[in-house]
Amino acid sequence: MNLKFVAVAIAMVSASTACAAPQDLPAYRLEKAFPGLLFRRPVDLQGPDDGSGRLFVAEQGGLVWVFPPSSSASVKKEFLDLRSRVDTRGNEEGLLGIAFHPDFRSNGYFYVNYTAANPDRTVVSRFKAEPDNPDKADEASEFAILEFAQPYSNHNGGQIAFGPDGFLYIAVGDGGSAGDPQGNGQNRRTLLGSILRIDVDGSGNGLNYAIPADNPFAGSGQGFRGEIFAYGFRNPWRFCFDPSTSLLWAADVGQNAREEIDMVRKGGNYGWNLMEGSLFYGPGRDGSGLELPVAEYDHAVGKSITGGYFYRTGPLTELKGAYIYADFISGKLWALRHKDGVAETPIPLLADKPGISSFGTDPTGSLYVLAFDGYVYRISR
Repeated sequence: MNLKFVAVAIAMVSASTACAAPQDLPAYRLEKAFPGLLFRRPVDLQGPDDGSGRLFVAEQGGLVWVFPPSSSASVKKEFLDLRSRVDTRGNEEGLLGIAFHPDFRSNGYFYVNYTAANPDRTVVSRFKAEPDNPDKADEASEFAILEFAQPYSNHNGGQIAFGPDGFLYIAVGDGGSAGDPQGNGQNRRTLLGSILRIDVDGSGNGLNYAIPADNPFAGSGQGFRGEIFAYGFRNPWRFCFDPSTSLLWAADVGQNAREEIDMVRKGGNYGWNLMEGSLFYGPGRDGSGLELPVAEYDHAVGKSITGGYFYRTGPLTELKGAYIYADFISGKLWALRHKDGVAETPIPLLADKPGISSFGTDPTGSLYVLAFDGYVYRISR
């Protein structure tokens, strides 16, 4: 077990609980960034680095909207309609993530992660924007990059993002139900319960992508999936890269006891379902070789973590460099700093906004907060 995080992880639980009282909170609030725009169950916001400044919001039901980054914006345009292809029967299914190719300006490529039915599966596909109308996707251009079966309707993960290395990272839950009944979190022969890393600009071996040669299990000879970057996750709901270190941070939604934040390293095993956060889960008591969370909190504080992006630019200079995350159920929002991989005590920002579903940034680094009341917010004082 990676013992250097144990004391810190346990401290984070008590610290989060102790700081949760509303009377201790600084005077932070959420203000509507685009009060004239309303969305239905928004789950992702992205801004391609193409010089346009445009923002794109993905709705869980299958629509993607585009609009200018102006607080006075009152019109959004339909960029992509996947409603006929997306399975939304379960509360956690649907269109779950969108990412723009680093060369989107020249190639028009973007990628989506959604659940589909008959058979039940996750689909990661590439689309292309129409060359004569960049505010509209060519819906006939879908090219399925990767598909894999989903045994249950929950724990689909769903985020996709290009890392600083140019590869596409994909968050995948354990397949669902409760307690990981199929043992997917610890099974490197399945894609479930992992964060994947693939090269969408390559192909080979019958795949519509290439597996980076330095992936930890590439060519293992043991049947391990070469796409896996790290494993042992339950439902990693949102990840990001620290712009100052390029390290990957992921928030993993817990079972009955812990919500956790992981600093994800190549080849790391993040414990599920042997551990839930820093606690042993089930009958086993062997944590050898497992990576513990850098921060966590118990279910007296919140019950469904929403990760998280780093605050980079904006008027709140005291938050610069902090990882901002929330709890979907309790409505709490925190800022977390770290030094040399050790987390400091989380700073509570507010405690009264249930339904925070996701975060996003634009090319300038400005941070946005998405909520299921339909609005996109900024943190302000």
